[in-house]
Amino acid sequence: MSIYLSVIAGSLLCIMLYKRYFPVLGIPCKKTGDDKTSIIVLDIRDYNIDVNQDQSNLRIPYAYLKRFIQVIPNQNIHVIANDRLELNLGVRYLLAKGYQVASYQISNCPCRDKE
Repeated sequence: MSIYLSVIAGSLLCIMLYKRYFPVLGIPCKKTGDDKTSIIVLDIRDYNIDVNQDQSNLRIPYAYLKRFIQVIPNQNIHVIANDRLELNLGVRYLLAKGYQVASYQISNCPCRDKE
């Protein structure tokens, strides 16, 4: 009986670690101004972080995404996050709700060009 509980607990721990720390594949890192198409820029950084407001269309911190998910239009989304953990959790939540995440940007980490 205790072996089964250990396996279940270990599996749940692996799933939790995967969702938090394993990067979401297939979504490119781009700067906000790179794409000229109609794309919604969603900033999921905390309110207490000083940011340039001209950069984003919507500012909804990750902690408030569940509450304000209906405010986000159903278009391609460019996500701006403060760190990799916040990005992984936010993008996974948006994808689970059926949104199309086209690209992302981490505030203090420049995107590497893959040319």
